Amino acid sequence: MTPTIESFTITRFSYPRDRTIGDSQVRSDWQHIGALELHASNGRTGLGFFLSLFVPLPSVVELERLFRETTVPHLIGQNSFALVNQVTRPRGGNQQSNMFAEAINQALWDINAQTLDLPLYRLLGGTCERVRAYASPLDFHLSDEAFCALLQRGQEMGFTAYKIKVGHPDLAWDVARLQLARATVGSSAILMADANEAWTPKEAIRRLHAFRDAGITLYWIEDPCLRDDFTGLREIRQAVPFTHVNSGEYLDLHGKQQLMAQGGADILNIHGHFSDGLRAGWLAAEYGLPVSLGNTMLEVGIHLAAALPETNWIEYSFLNFNHLVAEPIQFIDGYAVAPDRPGHGLVLSEQARRELAS
Repeated sequence: MTPTIESFTITRFSYPRDRTIGDSQVRSDWQHIGALELHASNGRTGLGFFLSLFVPLPSVVELERLFRETTVPHLIGQNSFALVNQVTRPRGGNQQSNMFAEAINQALWDINAQTLDLPLYRLLGGTCERVRAYASPLDFHLSDEAFCALLQRGQEMGFTAYKIKVGHPDLAWDVARLQLARATVGSSAILMADANEAWTPKEAIRRLHAFRDAGITLYWIEDPCLRDDFTGLREIRQAVPFTHVNSGEYLDLHGKQQLMAQGGADILNIHGHFSDGLRAGWLAAEYGLPVSLGNTMLEVGIHLAAALPETNWIEYSFLNFNHLVAEPIQFIDGYAVAPDRPGHGLVLSEQARRELAS
């Protein structure tokens, strides 16, 4: 018998990060994480995560009220296998963002894979559990010393690729930071950079040539200009053939399709909504583009990365949240490894639930 969703539990965590993270546009000093557990009729419990980067989440009481009001009518009593394949077409006032959407999708896929006694990446079509990872220290606001310490930590973990935050108003700062990274990780390591939309297309072209003139050739530049400036992204690709353009993380599925159709990316960047990620992967295959997977909560996106055949990279950012789950995702010799456990393999730590929930 296929499972239906019977009830839910929401747990809220809020605690200081172990360092300030951020980029050329934003910074964050606190973790604000929500965990959603969906309880199914077959006794399985699926887990998903939602978060707020810059402000605390509402109280648990308010989160539960919002969930009941916005989501329960479309979820409780429904078949979990049907829900992950459901295609909807919101209209009018129904076109609203739902803070729980990704968590719901993760929890439903978790239930379904558990029901079939399969690791999630296998249910999603994957055959190999390992995906090469790059270290991404989210370093823009760190001192040079703290920046280098994180890169060295990445070396100890076996990483051979690193993504550096750029986009400082002063070109010399960007150049110095990239040169420091190169000196720290060595000449054989791969360097990428992420500008977080800091530049115009013309400025992006100018800076990428300046980086190369300074001895730094990047494997990719991520989000060099505005996410929906598809013409500008295509111009950057054409003017800087020695560096790939990685983009798409900020776009919905329609935006990703437009990005690829207009030649705005060499690599499509996706995140942790499993159903949308699969669809984006199918689209990327139609355009012959590889996929990279950005940060996901507790690295749960490893299952999606392992399921898409041309996902060459997954991001790892040294975020202090592994203590929230009983058995976190493992990184071995610079590779993320999907757990060989039914579902996505992540279960909330009872100690964290007792001691850290707020």
